[in-house]
Amino acid sequence: MSKRLGWFLAGGLLVALLLAGVVSSFASGSPDGLDATAREGCTFDAGGEITGGTCMLQKEQDHQMAGSPLADYGIRGIDNEYLSTGLSGVLGVLITFGIGGGVFWLARRRDTKEKV
Repeated sequence: MSKRLGWFLAGGLLVALLLAGVVSSFASGSPDGLDATAREGCTFDAGGEITGGTCMLQKEQDHQMAGSPLADYGIRGIDNEYLSTGLSGVLGVLITFGIGGGVFWLARRRDTKEKV
């Protein structure tokens, strides 16, 4: 690996870690497009509970990974919401970078010439 490529990858990893660890705490808590669509047709009280109507949200269930340590954009056991979100983002970046690096390492070109 060339020195320039190493600096490029290190810089990209640093930017991704900063975005995941710091900027993720400022993400909007408002419903996104999917949540807004799932809520269409129902009425809600101030606490967000369904009070009437018919919508997809009434059939909502926990996903299969709901009990995992990194469920719901946080780390189970850490009470500080900002720290939990930031650390889960950093861990997600590191896991993704590690898996991606491993795949590229396995798929790299190998010298096919026989060495004598």
